[in-house]
Amino acid sequence: MSPLQKEQLSLIRDERKDQIMRAALKVFARRGVAGTKISMIVAEAGVSQGLFYHYFKSKDEALIALVQEAMDISYTATKSLREMPVAPLEKIRFLTQSILDDEGKYYFLLIYQARMAEDVPVQVKELFSRFTMKSYVDLLRPVFEEGQRAGDIAAGDLDEMISCYFTILSGVMVVNAKGDGDYRIPQVDMIMRLFVR
Repeated sequence: MSPLQKEQLSLIRDERKDQIMRAALKVFARRGVAGTKISMIVAEAGVSQGLFYHYFKSKDEALIALVQEAMDISYTATKSLREMPVAPLEKIRFLTQSILDDEGKYYFLLIYQARMAEDVPVQVKELFSRFTMKSYVDLLRPVFEEGQRAGDIAAGDLDEMISCYFTILSGVMVVNAKGDGDYRIPQVDMIMRLFVR
């Protein structure tokens, strides 16, 4: 087999694995950890169970990979807000929009579902012990502080305000988890009004 053919096969394998991962992300986010079955993932992906097992030994292995990816992306994105060359309110608006957009909502909801699940693999529990909610509050505190100093964010206890922010976003995501169109996700500006001065 030529190097070009090997490269093409590798690319196809990567695309297939990604296809399964994207499908698993949606199913875990919508159905929760306990409610997700491999049959649901492969149906969403449009692949066979055999292909699923080619890439993952179990549902838990797929969950671990997805939670790792979600935590890395969410933590890095939240941490990078401080370096954005815009006003604090725009940073928070950007984060809120990122969470509510099509891809972000599935990661956010996956994290929520996995945190709430009782039976998750030990590797997922270890990820949550490294990436605690407090660590996210700590990342956002300087942005909210800067917003308070600029007079754009309401006065008050920042830890409580940031916790409230995440609670509201979690509620929005959970109510809309099935994505059946019965619930209208609030616009970013509506959520921002809760703490903007």
